[in-house]
Amino acid sequence: MTPPPAEGTIVAKPAATPAPDSEVQAETAPAAVRVETPLRRFIVDFCDSPLALFGLAVFAVIAFIAIFAPWISPQNPYDLAQLDIMDGRLEPGSQSMDGKTFYLGTDDQGRDMMSGIFYGLRISLLVGAGSALIALLVGTTLGLTAAFFGGRVDSVIMRIVDLQLSFPTILVALMILAILGKGIANVVLALVIVQWAYYARTVRGSALVERRREYIEAAQCLALPNRRILFRHLLPNCLPPLIVVGTMQVAHSISLEATLSFLGVGVPITEPSLGLLIANGFEYMLSGKYWISFYPGIALLVTIVSINLVGDHLRDVLNPRLQK
Repeated sequence: MTPPPAEGTIVAKPAATPAPDSEVQAETAPAAVRVETPLRRFIVDFCDSPLALFGLAVFAVIAFIAIFAPWISPQNPYDLAQLDIMDGRLEPGSQSMDGKTFYLGTDDQGRDMMSGIFYGLRISLLVGAGSALIALLVGTTLGLTAAFFGGRVDSVIMRIVDLQLSFPTILVALMILAILGKGIANVVLALVIVQWAYYARTVRGSALVERRREYIEAAQCLALPNRRILFRHLLPNCLPPLIVVGTMQVAHSISLEATLSFLGVGVPITEPSLGLLIANGFEYMLSGKYWISFYPGIALLVTIVSINLVGDHLRDVLNPRLQK
C-alpha cells in the first residue's frame, strides 16, 4: 500500500488521453448552417407550381422563336422576291412549285404562315414588352412622387390617374392612333398613355405604407436627397406588386396591340403582327380557309396564357398575405 504524500507535496495528475482527430474536428468545427436568402426562397416558392413552370417554359420557347425568327424561319415574309402569288391560300402541308413544304399553309399573298407567325411574334412581343416597360417607368416615377410628397402634388397626379382610368382603354388607344396614324412607335406611345395609370396607382398604394416606416424617417433625418430616398430606399420595397402588375400588363399590351392591328389602326402592313395576320384571313374563315387566321390566333392565345400563368403565380409568391 502506497503511503499518502506529505503535506505541501505537489502530485502530478496523469495526462488525459487525446481524443481522435475526427472527434476533435467534430467538436471544434462550427455546424454548417444553410442560409436561406430571399432570392432562394422566391425560386423555391415559384418552382412549387408546375403550372407556372409550364407557362414559363412555353414563354421561353416563344421568346426564343421571336428573337431568332430570321434564322429559323423557312421564308422571309417581308421579302417580296420570295413570295409567289401562285402559292396563295395553300392548305397546311402543301408544297409549292419548287418543292417547298408549307406546314401551316399560306395566306392570300403566298406568304408562309409559319414564317409569318414567327415574325409576327417579334412585333407583338416588342410592342407589348416595350410599351409595358416605358409605362412602368413613367407610372412608377409619378406614383412614388405622389406618395412621397403628398398634398397638392398627390391630388393633381391621382386626379389625372382617375381621369385616365375612367375612359375605356381601347377607346383612348383608338383616338390616339386616329390622330397619330399607323406605326410601331405610335402604337407603343398609345399603349404607354393608356397603361401608365395602372402602375402609378399600384406603386402609390405600396409607397404610402412604406412612407411611414422608420427607415424613411431616418433617411430624412440624415438629410439625404429626395431622389435618393425615392429610388434607393422607397422603390425597392415597392417592387413586388410592380413585378406582378408589370407581368400582367405585358399580356394586356400584346392583346391590345393585336386588337388595334385587327381593326386596321395598329402596325403597318409591311410589318404584320399576330393581330394583323388574323385580320388578313378573317374574310376567308367562312370559305373553309381557316388556317390563315386560326394558327396566328392560337399563337396569340398561347403567348397571353403563358404570361398570365407566370404572373398569376408571381402574385401568390410575392404577396405575403397569400402565403401559407
